[in-house]
Amino acid sequence: MKRVYVIILALLVLLAGVAFAGGTKEGAGKAAPENKVLRLITWSGYAPPELVEKFKKETGITVEVTLSNNEEMISKLRATRGGGFDLAQPSQDRISAVVKQYQLYQPIDYSKVKTELIDPSLLKAVKQNTLVDGKSYAVPAVYGTSGLVVNKAKAPDVKDYKDLLNPKYKGRVSYRMKRPTLIAMGYSFGYDPFKLYNDKAAYQKFLDDIAAKLIAAKPIVRFYWDNGDQLLQAMRSGEVWAAMAWEQAGWKLHAENPDIDYVAPASGALAWVDTFAIPAKSENVEGAYKWMNFWLRPENAAVFTNKEKYGTASKDAVKYLNPDIGDNFKRSLPPEVLAKAHWYPPVPPGLEEMEGKVLDKIRAAK
Repeated sequence: MKRVYVIILALLVLLAGVAFAGGTKEGAGKAAPENKVLRLITWSGYAPPELVEKFKKETGITVEVTLSNNEEMISKLRATRGGGFDLAQPSQDRISAVVKQYQLYQPIDYSKVKTELIDPSLLKAVKQNTLVDGKSYAVPAVYGTSGLVVNKAKAPDVKDYKDLLNPKYKGRVSYRMKRPTLIAMGYSFGYDPFKLYNDKAAYQKFLDDIAAKLIAAKPIVRFYWDNGDQLLQAMRSGEVWAAMAWEQAGWKLHAENPDIDYVAPASGALAWVDTFAIPAKSENVEGAYKWMNFWLRPENAAVFTNKEKYGTASKDAVKYLNPDIGDNFKRSLPPEVLAKAHWYPPVPPGLEEMEGKVLDKIRAAK
């Protein structure tokens, strides 16, 4: 009898094991339900409603948009330790430091990114400038540049930043007394300021040299502009012939007066990039990659540019731009110009304080 009980018990255990295995196999065969919500934290205008609607029709995913800026993105993600959002769009120079300190983002799996859609120079710059422990943390999305706005009828020889210091244009040039001017002049005079970032002694020597040049050139400057409208009006009236400014300012003036246009400096424009970065605790990573690839498709990226006038990393988007906007990019920022651009990297601690002292010195000089 005891033997019978043992046999029955063994059969029951065997049947239970088969049932469990069958249940496991059946469960393993079912894919986890796809997350149909993508929580995006981004800048104003970066997620046009027509693209959000089109994306939902294609994928079934609803994009919930939270408008923000660099400081708020960091603050919100720090509060949740990298949670609360599935995709963010910080500037490239605001990523590596918060990854090192707070682990707010996760590395990008570029095998899931359609890199063939992206301008190679932007992709290379963003990979390099978001590198932490051998891994990169962002994909390029939107860019803007700083170069020259020139009245070519009045100042045809202005080709680079240092030409704004030429005495032949005394009283006809303008630029801001801000850190980009120091860096731009550095490139124009043969320095590579970004490569000096981690050598404070060398960076100070560079700053002192540029400060001396800008102080000597003070009599040449009409004014240091602080307000964009002030600069636009001065160029419209002919008070200023050449200035350091952004492409949007140059293109706005070009539409009014074909003699005025944005010019990428011979030593290379300065450029910023806003990116796609995936928060550390994203709950819809696959949806994040789908939105990136969707947004970077040229016909979709062009929707953004046609509305906001900023360039994108989508290398073929120019083919889908409105004619006047497309002409601006073809004329001023073709791929060969972007390849020479200097993309802002993260600023090491202490450098902005050094620059601030030099800027104060230049302002105070007689």
